[in-house]
Amino acid sequence: MPDAKRLMLESRLRKRLRALNMQNFQEYCEYLFSPEGLENEMVHMVDAVTTNKTDFFRESTHFDYLVQKVLPEMILQKGGGVGRTLMVWSAGCSTGEEPYTLAMVLAEFGRHYPGFAFHYEILATDISMKVLEAAQRAVYTEEKAEPVPEELKKRYFLRSKDRSRGLLRVVPELRELVRFRRINFMEGEFGFREPMDIIFCRNVIIYFDRADQERLLKKFYQFLQPGGYLFLGHSETISGLDIPLKAVAPTIYKKEG
Repeated sequence: MPDAKRLMLESRLRKRLRALNMQNFQEYCEYLFSPEGLENEMVHMVDAVTTNKTDFFRESTHFDYLVQKVLPEMILQKGGGVGRTLMVWSAGCSTGEEPYTLAMVLAEFGRHYPGFAFHYEILATDISMKVLEAAQRAVYTEEKAEPVPEELKKRYFLRSKDRSRGLLRVVPELRELVRFRRINFMEGEFGFREPMDIIFCRNVIIYFDRADQERLLKKFYQFLQPGGYLFLGHSETISGLDIPLKAVAPTIYKKEG
């Protein structure tokens, strides 16, 4: 492990050493992999070391492509969101900004097609229980919500009665369309088998080696419906991996069929 990453890991884990009154990392590792540690400490360790950088409307070109290309195509060809429920997966959802952005984008798309019964569900997953709990609360500072266009902010957020707190909460109508679940991508089974029309997994696979990237992306391929789309982060690619997806735009891939 590079020195910089090792130092970052040690810095994040020192909080757990202090919480458990342990003197060194050897003592902590022995506890972590003991039966008691595996049951009680593993989730705290994951919360301590995971990176949770995220924003509303991050990499906004993805949402433009979703509205301008993907959704009209799915309605015309597959009946997605009209003849059946459109299934969307935010994989690595962190504190919820991505799945709630998706919910707003889909809701706005539905508003522009009032003649259609536009139905969708969003599955939002992460390995960290801490960020999932924050995502389910759906409470954000005004600074965090800054990237949200003002019109959407008025429509999809509730302001705290105490304006001095500067807090906003996603409206219940959107919250109820997002289902949260803890998933560890390194485990063999994810605990669900619902086929997905759209998968957003952005700025996640950069933390995996190439073998694990390929293994995970093959799972995403299996989950995708024929004609479904996978969105990756701006610095991620499937180039050089044995994944039968077609690149249709930068970091956007389609399962043909």
